Amino acid sequence: MFEEILGLPAHPLIIHAAVVFTPLAAVLSLVYAVVPRWRARISWAVAASAVIAPLSVLAARQSGLALEERLYHGRLPEGEFGQKIMEHSGFANPLLFSTAGMGVAALALVFGAERLGKVPAAVLSGVTVVLALVAGFYVFRAGHSGAEAVWSF
Repeated sequence: MFEEILGLPAHPLIIHAAVVFTPLAAVLSLVYAVVPRWRARISWAVAASAVIAPLSVLAARQSGLALEERLYHGRLPEGEFGQKIMEHSGFANPLLFSTAGMGVAALALVFGAERLGKVPAAVLSGVTVVLALVAGFYVFRAGHSGAEAVWSF
């Protein structure tokens, strides 16, 4: 299912969604958490990106696993190239978990902050900010390590 799109390997195509939507969701979630006066204007975008970003990361992860299996059948190449692939794929789960956590926190903030009270809403805002920063870090590391693996040879 995640192996090809129109005869092309799906992973290089799908990763663009994750590379666009994860930072977008992170920035929107950060702004929503720390700038209350903008909340009414961007709540729909935060909610949409909080769902789309984790789904795009999941699709990128699954397509990466499919590409790896297709090319290497469970045996990565030896040497520096194999190490670069391992480093890149090692960012998949942390990116997925941090993006999913950010999405859940952002959705909870959008749909529940008003009902929680000031202190719980502030804590949830803090959690959202931390998860947005973590997701931003991992999407950068995953994207950079993937680009290095592909373009360094």
